[in-house]
Amino acid sequence: MNKKIMRKYMNKESLKDELLNVFSENPNKSYFVQDLVEHFNMNEAGQFKFVVQALADLEHSNKISLQEDESFIYVKPAVLFEGTFRANDRGFGFVKVEDQEQDFFIAAPNTMAAINGDTVKVEMVSEGVPEEDKGPSGKIVEIVDHALTQVVGEFVVSDEEKLPDGYIGAIRIKDKKLSSLKCLVSDKGLHPVPGEVILADISEYPTTALPGVVKVVAVKTIGNVNDPGMDILEIVYQHNIPTEFPEEVMEQVAKIPDNVTEAEKEGRVDLTDQDMVTIDSIESKDLDDAVNVWKMENGNYHLGVHIADVSHYVRPNTPLDKEAYERGTSVYLTDRVIPMLPHKLSNGICSLNPHVERLAMTCEMEITPEGDVVNHKIFPSVIRSTERMTYKAINKILESDDEKTKEKYAALVPMFKEMGELHKILVKMRKRRGAIDFDAPEAKIIVDEVGHPIDIELRERGTSERMVESFMLAANETVAAHYNKKHVPFVYRIHETPKEEKIKSFYEFLNSLGIEVTGKSNEVKPKMLQNVLRKVAGKPEEAMVSTMLLRSMQQAKYSPEPIGHFGLAAQDYTHFTSPIRRYPDLMVHRLIRYYRENGMSEEVQAKYADVLDEITTHSSQMERQAIDAERATDAMKKAEFMADRVGETFPAVVSSVTKFGMFVALENTVEGLIHITEMKDDFYVFVEKHMALVGRSSKRTFKIGQPIQVKLVNVNVEQKEVDFKLLNTKDVPKSNLIDGMKFPDAPKKRGDRRGGKKDFHGKGRKFSKDDSNNRQRGYKKNGSKKPFYKTGKKNNRFKHSNNKSK
Repeated sequence: MNKKIMRKYMNKESLKDELLNVFSENPNKSYFVQDLVEHFNMNEAGQFKFVVQALADLEHSNKISLQEDESFIYVKPAVLFEGTFRANDRGFGFVKVEDQEQDFFIAAPNTMAAINGDTVKVEMVSEGVPEEDKGPSGKIVEIVDHALTQVVGEFVVSDEEKLPDGYIGAIRIKDKKLSSLKCLVSDKGLHPVPGEVILADISEYPTTALPGVVKVVAVKTIGNVNDPGMDILEIVYQHNIPTEFPEEVMEQVAKIPDNVTEAEKEGRVDLTDQDMVTIDSIESKDLDDAVNVWKMENGNYHLGVHIADVSHYVRPNTPLDKEAYERGTSVYLTDRVIPMLPHKLSNGICSLNPHVERLAMTCEMEITPEGDVVNHKIFPSVIRSTERMTYKAINKILESDDEKTKEKYAALVPMFKEMGELHKILVKMRKRRGAIDFDAPEAKIIVDEVGHPIDIELRERGTSERMVESFMLAANETVAAHYNKKHVPFVYRIHETPKEEKIKSFYEFLNSLGIEVTGKSNEVKPKMLQNVLRKVAGKPEEAMVSTMLLRSMQQAKYSPEPIGHFGLAAQDYTHFTSPIRRYPDLMVHRLIRYYRENGMSEEVQAKYADVLDEITTHSSQMERQAIDAERATDAMKKAEFMADRVGETFPAVVSSVTKFGMFVALENTVEGLIHITEMKDDFYVFVEKHMALVGRSSKRTFKIGQPIQVKLVNVNVEQKEVDFKLLNTKDVPKSNLIDGMKFPDAPKKRGDRRGGKKDFHGKGRKFSKDDSNNRQRGYKKNGSKKPFYKTGKKNNRFKHSNNKSK
């Protein structure tokens, strides 16, 4: 070996690089020290030691790994996945990664003290087993971004707890996923009074050294914990939903006229001579759509959908537009609406109130008796709504043939009849092409003047509700198809095809029920799934199949890509009909106006080509945030409604089955848990393939959709939890689902998660942590074997010819 190369290798860093090159070029090959010594021709005693030291450094930095036979192998760089962390109140969590079939399970020691909602990077620890519905496990290696920047809750001071210097108290957080955090309030900000609900900025996040501690600075006092409506206001702040409009927004709104001016009518089609109506719930104040229908001479139907032209008032890059974009949507909570636009617009000039002129964006369609749209026009208009109709009144006319209501609206009844005819045509058309209809019950929570729930009413979806939905769907599809054919940048509402693994699991579930399915799981079409629902309609397994199908679906979202809507079996779909309460609809109107005024040249298209992806992503996120807030509010108010009914019994239906129990739904849509520890009549086994809980001895079986009797045993309003106990188990049907399965002789006692004394494992051997001979045998404290160069032995088996002691 020449001296130049010798000098190169005698530099440890250079030698480590060369060694790493050897390993990375043959990542699946293992090398003994002697192999590498000979490879580099470094057989002299000092050189050999140098190679060993370089290998030790590489092993210490996890670049290479020492195997049982004391050879080394390359450690492939970890593949990292970025996703969103969802915490469990017991310390562990899951990370959802986009485009991954299953979430990563993160054990408590591997969370890096991440908080619920954080964007994190995950290294896979073990792969999942899809056929067992077992997801991969991982460990968080980096927190990319904290989702939580503020906390809200009641300020408390405990006489028994000594606080660190510089801290005046703590915040009691209601959110279950954050309730394990200790939130210390610094003396740097406001000094609230105990019992006040405050908003605080996070100044220090949890660390692995202090995993459960968040340090905050109080910035706003929201009110007292006992103030009416404070419970909902806490949820609003928890979800970062703004409650007030900035001053510059209100200044802009103040300049908007309360009536349509003559100048604003220029360039618009005057439709004020046409009869048209708004159809909404009695309590609605933001009326953003009006409709009219008539039978044409050729036998087709004319459908006019006229939507409030919000884009006329909300111009791009103004304070009003920026605020609407940030909010993304109106939020509908139990006793209040947090609007996307100020009330002067949402309930005023943009609301299509009766008998007054309003600016609209109109989509007129000619529809055949088969439900096909053969002609259409999309244009700005001026309208005057003839009447403000309610769902209830239309249902009285079309369903009950109520004479009194028909007499009141006599001039409009013929149009309502033709609306009903067209609705039936559109429903048949959608069913024919394969649209999937999930008709889940909805409830309205009635509260008193202080916000306490006094009743839960089921919302009936009658002919009028479905009819308006049919008309809005037709307009949304027509507008989307028009601009897709033009190949211009646009905003679409998309619902992607379900992922193959989800459908495969759903098919296996159907097979377990004896339901035959036609078609391949990797070529699923809406019609195939619609046929499944048709097969089980009216049967005992209908609820279970509907639930499992819904779980296999993807979530609808906004996108600039015209992928179509799987659930509706629609090739083209957008949201055109609610610009008062949804920013994407407002954006659709803006694009319609923009292309109408400027044409569709490449230069014109370039303005929005690069911004729609960000707009649609943000809109989808704001929609998700609003839904979360609405669900949290409903869950809390339903729990509050049930709190006075502890000890009462109710008829219920099993709504979901898990290994820790089953969720049940009451007739009033209240849902709660029967924990498996409350099912004391037997030891129940979760049969995931059938989504069932089966008693080992009795064979009593519980499945989704099964009617049962329950007793309310506990309610926790703050945690939004309702707990039930099972009654009348003797009447429960039995099954043979666990026949042939093998079980341990003696099931562990309920609630015992310790599982006995643990053993610690070294590689290829098993011994107790207290084995006093471990270190002498060359093992680390944790039971893994020490590398040969750390065992303290002077002689190892890599003897070489140039050893001077020979």
